[in-house]
Amino acid sequence: MPEARHRLLYVTDLAYPARGRRYCDEDIRLTARLREDFDLALCHPRDAAALMGSFDAVVVRNSGPVLGHRAAYDDFRARALRDGTRVYNPLTGRADMAGKQYLLDLTEAGRAVIPTVDGTAGPDRLPPADRYVVKPRLGADSIGLRIVSAGELADLSDGGVLVQPHIDFAYEVSFYFVDHDFQYALYAPDPARRWDLQPYEPTAEDLEFARGFIAWNGLEHGIQRVDACRAPGGELLLVELEDLNPYLSLDALPSERQDAFVAAMSASLHRFLAV
Repeated sequence: MPEARHRLLYVTDLAYPARGRRYCDEDIRLTARLREDFDLALCHPRDAAALMGSFDAVVVRNSGPVLGHRAAYDDFRARALRDGTRVYNPLTGRADMAGKQYLLDLTEAGRAVIPTVDGTAGPDRLPPADRYVVKPRLGADSIGLRIVSAGELADLSDGGVLVQPHIDFAYEVSFYFVDHDFQYALYAPDPARRWDLQPYEPTAEDLEFARGFIAWNGLEHGIQRVDACRAPGGELLLVELEDLNPYLSLDALPSERQDAFVAAMSASLHRFLAV
């Protein structure tokens, strides 16, 4: 008798209009591959709480910013924690999954992150700059992000936003992990074209930087993306640690690297379901 296959509820918003990316293509291709190992159904994030009881685990992938379905997500999270539902990524993440507070915490701890303060702190708490980036504490996908002058920042007093100096970085680079294992890196050589990505071969120092934030977050299972920028001094600074539903940009990889990622994710899910 064949061994019973695990049942996965794969949460995605196939219609989400992401700028410069097609979430739906990535999830269609990825679920087609995962079906080789799992019985799998797709659902919209607003339907996850009602359906998850019939599955062995819920896989949250390209579900779009939580801002678009805040009440539904909060209900899903509360019910999953109450009922002990397995959620991948696990709901214990300390980074974007919990909002942007971690950027403040990492700044206070002296970690290699773009300096970040609360909107009520005042510009004297930041390195001097001609321009500053103001972003919502609960923002995502650049929603609500704006760039202001130093003069405008002096009048800001809003605890709902975070403020960072605007950095003229050389490029942005993202490091992708499954569990604690590095999979690949991609970068945008042109800072004005964030999602025009190319494969990037990280140095040992680059990987040490990225792994430090993966270790800090403490997730034993799941997919994480460490977004960084190459600062004018040559160092990497953390931009975001995406631990809820990071877009993977698999279409920017050669086929063999895509295959390796799917194999790593499948193996991770089997380990997660065996716990």
